Amino acid sequence: MTKIGLGLAALGRPEYINIRKEKNIDKSEATFKQNAFNMLDIAYRLGIRYFDTAPSYGKGELFLKEWQKNKCYKDTLLATKWGYTYVANWQLGYKDAHEIKEHSIEKLIEQWETSKELLPNLKVYQIHSATLESGVLENTKVLKKLHELKTEIGLKIGITTSGPHQNTVLKEASQIKINNVFLFDVFQVTYNVFEQSTYQTLLNLSNKGRKVVIKEGVANGRVFVETPKILKDIANSHQTTVDVIALRFIIDTIQPTIVLSGAFTEYQLTSNLKALDITLSSQEIAALKKLAVVPETYWKSRQLLKWE
Repeated sequence: MTKIGLGLAALGRPEYINIRKEKNIDKSEATFKQNAFNMLDIAYRLGIRYFDTAPSYGKGELFLKEWQKNKCYKDTLLATKWGYTYVANWQLGYKDAHEIKEHSIEKLIEQWETSKELLPNLKVYQIHSATLESGVLENTKVLKKLHELKTEIGLKIGITTSGPHQNTVLKEASQIKINNVFLFDVFQVTYNVFEQSTYQTLLNLSNKGRKVVIKEGVANGRVFVETPKILKDIANSHQTTVDVIALRFIIDTIQPTIVLSGAFTEYQLTSNLKALDITLSSQEIAALKKLAVVPETYWKSRQLLKWE
């Protein structure tokens, strides 16, 4: 049964490529920390146990680490990543890239030293935004280190991937074995009503018992500002909101292990969770499948989103 988790991409930093309706919010670190703790509390109270973060999510990993340490929950499942470094340093309007990718063995070792403090609740450790170009899937030193963490600590090893070639990355990563055992257990990927290119691959992975985690289920908020008529009509017929339909589409089409909510407010999170309470008809699913766009077109539009 698919569950909803909470991702901290928007909670841990003052600017992100997410279309936020909230304007004129206090972007101080202290305010964001309090909001993150509040959202984590609300999520836990509402039954969420899977929390996903990364060192590049501003202070997101630190916020999650402190919250977990304070609460001492035994049943939370924490996931983090390595491979990106946050360099904006909480500077509003930062002109350059807010995060820098580096898939070297040195970066893996460096970031693991910090991320391992999430243990024992840390269950999933992922390569952040794996691509063919970065060469990480062919880096023997990296793969062996991840295998070491898998066997010695018992972590689930995963990848996250983005971009027009994410389907190819998924297929290649899913075949990697070390000592005749598949290395990757968890596959986190962008899949939504607009970006459906990984549909068949994700189904195949799920059918083989691999874990599938979906991110950007509402397309970084684009479903709210680029709402197709059919999406709005289906939402109205269910007397709900478009995010609920967008997330339910994901659940009904590929039945992933986890769908991540990128909620920034309690209202957004409680709305997202309503996706667990409805079911789409086969006719509605077929209509929503027609909203898929060519991956290159989708990712080009995503690149145009502003960090705000």
